[in-house]
Amino acid sequence: MILDKRPISTGQCRAARALLDWSREDLAREGKVSRAAIADFETNKRQVRERTTDDLREALETAGIDFIPQNGGGPGVRHREPQGS
Repeated sequence: MILDKRPISTGQCRAARALLDWSREDLAREGKVSRAAIADFETNKRQVRERTTDDLREALETAGIDFIPQNGGGPGVRHREPQGS
């Protein structure tokens, strides 16, 4: 469930995957989003639908990622215990 409706940034997405040690394939599977859409989003190749970033955010939050809107002047992420643990 997404509590904060601010869109995630490309950097937050990459950082969240790194914290979880997830590949793009892992995120694609968990978020039910194509690997190509994730690659395009993370490299700023094209703008993806809001629904796509919502799905990515939800998958990452469920896995234990908190998105921080401002962290010393910019957005960030942190890892917590996954929901349901």
